[in-house]
Amino acid sequence: MQDDMIVSPDTLRKDRVPPGQRLTDRWPVLHYGPVPAIDPANWTLTIKGLVDKGRKISYEEFMALPQVKVLSDIHCVTTWSALDYLWEGVSTSVVKDLVQIRPEAKYVMAYAPGGFSANLPLDDFFQPDVLFAVKCNGHPLAPEHGYPVRLIVPRLYLWKSAKWIDGIEFMEKDRPGFWESHGYHNHGDPWKEERYS
Repeated sequence: MQDDMIVSPDTLRKDRVPPGQRLTDRWPVLHYGPVPAIDPANWTLTIKGLVDKGRKISYEEFMALPQVKVLSDIHCVTTWSALDYLWEGVSTSVVKDLVQIRPEAKYVMAYAPGGFSANLPLDDFFQPDVLFAVKCNGHPLAPEHGYPVRLIVPRLYLWKSAKWIDGIEFMEKDRPGFWESHGYHNHGDPWKEERYS
């Protein structure tokens, strides 16, 4: 684990709580449907779409990749926010070393079991504070919070931080993910209150 910690820029704001949000000192559990039981021995991260050659990475290979620590706040569309969460995992920028992303790729779709997905512009996906998290505040993620691997996108509402992530697809054109197809905003910036479409 590297010693340097990445600090999400939103933690440096004078007022860290976005409009319409209230602080909580706990991490509420919110999801749709059952929590999947995922055995890391059978978990893979599939990278596909507009890349030179698709890849499947085992959990063992994934955990051998360079890891980072990220300090961030989290904001749920249901109006709660929590401050100073310390994540550990693999930066999304590591993907650039695993595959050659084609120039026409402008978006990425993150996939998870149960038909869940979240769409992101590449600019959001490759921010320095975005990572595939395996730990939160020094502990492995609980199953209800995305174990074994969860995408964390600190600057957007938490639904963009897909739980149980097991695939990413690089795309030329944007298309809505699961929650975006059910009335949530396509982008999800909490500072602009981009909650619903």
